Amino acid sequence: MKPIVFAALSVLLILVSCNGKTGGKSSSKASSSLYEIKEGFVDANGVMIYYKIFGKGEPLVIVHGGPGASHDYFLPYLIPLARKNQLIFIDERGSGRSQKVENVSDYTVENMVEDVEAVRQVLDLGKINLLGHSYGGVLAQAYALKYQQNLSHLILCSTFHSTQKVNETFTRMKGKMPEELRTRIDKLEKAGLYGQGKDYEKGRYTPEYMVAAWGEGYFPYLYQNHPDANYDPMGNGIMSWDLYREMWGSHGEFVIDGNLRSVEYTDRLSGLKVPTLVTVGDNDQCEPSLARDMNDKIPGSKLVIFPKSGHMTFVDQPTLFISTVDEFLHSGK
Repeated sequence: MKPIVFAALSVLLILVSCNGKTGGKSSSKASSSLYEIKEGFVDANGVMIYYKIFGKGEPLVIVHGGPGASHDYFLPYLIPLARKNQLIFIDERGSGRSQKVENVSDYTVENMVEDVEAVRQVLDLGKINLLGHSYGGVLAQAYALKYQQNLSHLILCSTFHSTQKVNETFTRMKGKMPEELRTRIDKLEKAGLYGQGKDYEKGRYTPEYMVAAWGEGYFPYLYQNHPDANYDPMGNGIMSWDLYREMWGSHGEFVIDGNLRSVEYTDRLSGLKVPTLVTVGDNDQCEPSLARDMNDKIPGSKLVIFPKSGHMTFVDQPTLFISTVDEFLHSGK
């Protein structure tokens, strides 16, 4: 079925205040300081995919992590990129404002690749720059492996190329935890993480496990330089649980045993010829060894390890992150 664009909404994002004058230089300056937001849905072969666009320049498509989160966690941190790039954020199928699917087996990396391609075609973006963070980096690699002829640049942020290797990093992470925390997490995982508690809680992790895994366990690997004072492990649980369970698995945060088991791209990365930037935090939950592997395998790729940074590098080092991405995309232009 041919993708269709549905009615878009427009609002104005004012990044620089204007003096209210019209005409001449003042009008030109005001126009250059206004950033129009367009949002809508693309029917990607039967699944409605939400998109949001703003910015000036070549298209930079940005795909989020989770799996099952949404584009919202990128904002406001990536807004400065709009000065030199047309930013296209999407919510992946089943996530955020995009349509859920009835058959959870349709939540696959391969299907999401086709969703990204549908968005590119329908919005008539031509060649794109593609940035993926965390699980979004997995999606970005899969897209590049199939459609690299449609890419100008590829940016892989705090991600992994091999489920086997990232599971090994989770084992090491768990081994470094205080014994009491590790014992508590093991006990909760052994009891089963779904179907517990009251009826409205049975489709998600228990509150105790969210706090133990995402709070005490993950938090030191999420932030270093600028820990988010608003971070709440319980709030992190507002996501697409059916998607997450299908893709990540049912046995906890420290092993991927859902359909993401299929992500083993190591031997295929050498076929990527598109200019590629790989970034990671020096204390990232997707540890730097994974980024080094990708850098070694992708010909001519560039590796940047952000200092004093966890998984959320654009929060820990916002200025450095923005300048690194802009320099990679626009050097020599």
